[in-house]
Amino acid sequence: MQMTKRQATIIRNTKETQISLKLDLDDQRPAKISSGIGYLDHMLNLFAKHGRFGLEIKATGDLEVDSHHTTEDIGIALGQAFAEALGDKVGIERYGAQFVPMDETLTRAVVDLSGRSYLVFQADLTAQRLGTFETEVVEDFWQGFSDQLRANVHIEVLYGRNTHHKIESMFKAMGRAMRQAVTINPEIKGVNSTKGTI
Repeated sequence: MQMTKRQATIIRNTKETQISLKLDLDDQRPAKISSGIGYLDHMLNLFAKHGRFGLEIKATGDLEVDSHHTTEDIGIALGQAFAEALGDKVGIERYGAQFVPMDETLTRAVVDLSGRSYLVFQADLTAQRLGTFETEVVEDFWQGFSDQLRANVHIEVLYGRNTHHKIESMFKAMGRAMRQAVTINPEIKGVNSTKGTI
């Protein structure tokens, strides 16, 4: 039995941002990320590497204003891409949970591809900026992601000091949790829910 390709291409154009995003859940290759925000590119590369996803993102936005629109809209487009690539979600594990350390920092990420959007984000990001990147928009990224994927997403930085480490550990943890959740298990018949749909 040949598995349907789990891929998606999202084009999102607004007056604030222009985004082209390609996602492949099952064909890992070197990520190609260009958002105009160096730190965000680094985090998305980590997400793709640790999730073993094929990911290409080309984004331009109103960075002369700030990082908010570009960061949030990429989160929205990434959530849409996962939703499209997953299709009917037949056979997927559905749940993913990972702890990832980064030196003095430890982050827990838990996801449920439930069809219901909810974000719990607990992270004390003490540095307001990393380079030109405003760290408060990290929560907006994951809000857009969870809303469009229609998933429960719980991200908690359990402890740590360095803001770069905190954000890096959460992107790595989310990549690994998403890999676990989207993995197809041949022992699962239909979708992984007694409701018959997720």
